[in-house]
Amino acid sequence: MLRSSGHHVTAIGRLKPTGAVSLADQDAWRRALTEVEAVMHLAGRAHVMNDVAASPLGEYRKINRDGTLCVAQAAVEAGVRRFVFVSSIGVLGNESGPRGFSEETPPAPVEPYAVSKYEAELALKDLEHRTGLEIVVVRPPLVYGPHVKGNFHRLLRLVANGVPLPLGSVRNRRSFIGVTNLSELLLLCAVRPLGAQRLFVACDGRDVSTPELLSMMSSQMNRPNRVFRFPTTTLRLLARLAGADRELRRLTGNLHVDSALASSVLQWAPSKSLETGIGEMVDWFVRSST
Repeated sequence: MLRSSGHHVTAIGRLKPTGAVSLADQDAWRRALTEVEAVMHLAGRAHVMNDVAASPLGEYRKINRDGTLCVAQAAVEAGVRRFVFVSSIGVLGNESGPRGFSEETPPAPVEPYAVSKYEAELALKDLEHRTGLEIVVVRPPLVYGPHVKGNFHRLLRLVANGVPLPLGSVRNRRSFIGVTNLSELLLLCAVRPLGAQRLFVACDGRDVSTPELLSMMSSQMNRPNRVFRFPTTTLRLLARLAGADRELRRLTGNLHVDSALASSVLQWAPSKSLETGIGEMVDWFVRSST
């Protein structure tokens, strides 16, 4: 998207041919960021299920906090003007209240991942005050689209395999953001003058319940909808007994995000609807599974 907008892009990742650089190698980052105007930092430790690390929070901090600060410090030394950091809506907690999450919501991270992201935000703001580097923080909810991983991929597999899911009685409200819509937002965060020194939360603009999301997936996949009604209180009790309380809360809790600030300040609006984005994700999943 950046390239198609006329920008010269240097991509750095874990694998070649993008050019692998350790997050801790500040000298390498300084060289890589020479003559770079803006950095979009998305690297992080995430989607670690059944974490066996002696200190999960310590591992998250090493990558998500310390690694981010190393890259940002190198950006300062290389003369970079703006640093766009992709954080997480989890910084605000795992569930939103009736008013939803906005930029004004006090941080309340619960998971080690979210704690490390919030600590990275604080470290970046301190660096901004000391150096003048323009920090822009974006806290997206769960991101979906082709090549998705984590919880969305697990849901896709369950739907594709026709697994009966006792979630039909769930009446929650969840916000998501498609990868195209998020990319458009990040581009604006990097180039719009009014984006400097800002914090944004953002979503697709339409909330759905978990049963609605699963129905959408099964319809796009041309698979029977195996979601059935089951008392939610009993479901929570069974999940607690099975040690799956956290996973169930992710499926049944409310997480509403208010994108009003990003829309007004950056003139950003999602270009793809939730239905279109889910359809593209399902098409990719079906093709990659055959």
